[in-house]
Amino acid sequence: MGTFARTSAAALVAWLALFQGYLVVVNGHNFNYKEALTKSIIFLDAQRSGKLPPNNRVPWRGDSALDDGREANVDLVGGYYDAGDNVKYGMPMAFTITTLAWSAIAYCSELKSAGELENVQAAIRWGTDYFLKAASRRNKLYVQVGDPEKDHQCWVRPENMKTPRTVLLINESTPGTEIAAETSAAMAAASIVFRTVDRTYSRRLLNKAKLLFQFAKSHKGTFDGECPFYCSYSGYNDELLWAAAWLYTATHQPVYLNFITEEGVSAVVDEFNWDLKYAGIQVLLSQSFFQGEQAFKSYKDQADSYICSVLPESPYFKVPMTSGGLIHLRDGANLQYVTGASFLFTIYGDLLRHQHQKVQCGDKQIECTQILAFAKKQMDYILGANPLGRSYMVGFGNNPPKQAHHRGASIPPSDAQAEVACPMSFVRWYNKNVPNPNELTGAILGGPDKQDQFSDLRWTSVYTEPCTYVNSLAVAPLAKLTCPNKH
Repeated sequence: MGTFARTSAAALVAWLALFQGYLVVVNGHNFNYKEALTKSIIFLDAQRSGKLPPNNRVPWRGDSALDDGREANVDLVGGYYDAGDNVKYGMPMAFTITTLAWSAIAYCSELKSAGELENVQAAIRWGTDYFLKAASRRNKLYVQVGDPEKDHQCWVRPENMKTPRTVLLINESTPGTEIAAETSAAMAAASIVFRTVDRTYSRRLLNKAKLLFQFAKSHKGTFDGECPFYCSYSGYNDELLWAAAWLYTATHQPVYLNFITEEGVSAVVDEFNWDLKYAGIQVLLSQSFFQGEQAFKSYKDQADSYICSVLPESPYFKVPMTSGGLIHLRDGANLQYVTGASFLFTIYGDLLRHQHQKVQCGDKQIECTQILAFAKKQMDYILGANPLGRSYMVGFGNNPPKQAHHRGASIPPSDAQAEVACPMSFVRWYNKNVPNPNELTGAILGGPDKQDQFSDLRWTSVYTEPCTYVNSLAVAPLAKLTCPNKH
């Protein structure tokens, strides 16, 4: 553990900022956090499905999947592809929007100062417009478009795909509590974002969030239709509580307070991701606790326990880390756990700083500066402060990845209209050891292994595949780092 030990003085040194250009000097490492923030949002633009807007910022992307939903006689055009393939999965898409909305709420002024607030709002709305379509019929929610098995047998751009656009649905007889509740959370959180921007739209989102929560609560059951790609291992209690927490935050209505305090099931955990929401719930409800809602004290205590489990200075620290100082829970999109921790540490650290509070981990008192410094160190590792001295964000920093596992990025514009059979598509575009012809700007890839090593090859997807929720979780910490002394 000595490798990871840091003094308070070192933590303070890490927060030296040059106000001009948002450049921060970090123990000899220089990063332009405003550039990283801007690019992290551009990646989400690259993942858009449907009819792209005139101000599309990704020149090699075009309109795609314009008939989505036709087989079910419903308009499901729009939304996001989750990663390097061409399927639209409801669960990760909703989590992407929930966390992006939370970022816009918590760091509205920082995003505005960086010139990115409108881009973040547009990214959120691209998701919520789709959810309004997917939830247009009462007690029904369309949760997936595309056939993952067929899609994974073909390496083609979404603009040219001819694989089936199968539609999956949850309803009263085939429930999917996790997906319904996560979509409710996304719409409730987004309703707060748009409250002062578009009140009518905000009300539509909130009303739909309430209906989806009621649907999720009344028709309980796990939906396995997105397995083996997005399986719910944690069950649905966290999503129900997550939705109730966001609905309470948006409305302060007693019905959601009662669910949280009387029906909700919580747990102490040491990670935050698209499947496991407890730590996020605890941090979110801690804000209401500090605002006077004493019924949420247990959630504040659990948020403290989360910090104590993850922070290396804590005597209760138990999260696996590489010798280079990176959280490493699992191979395959491991950086989602890194941005997830940085996300919550940033928001909770700022909340504690505002409230002049500390975290007690056994006999050790943890300052908010230590919490914020850890969030920063994890982001700095991604941006280049790591044993290999390389960036894991495409198009940013030193020696960034060149072979993201991503269909659209790997097919050159000259081949855009090429008719290639699915088996040959892998020969022509996937198996070639050459840089992608299209830069997937801002994508944070799967990242290094537990030995801090990285393979920048398209076919080593555990290292090189991006995901929308890895980036959405990076927006809050990057926004914070553009203005480290605000809040």
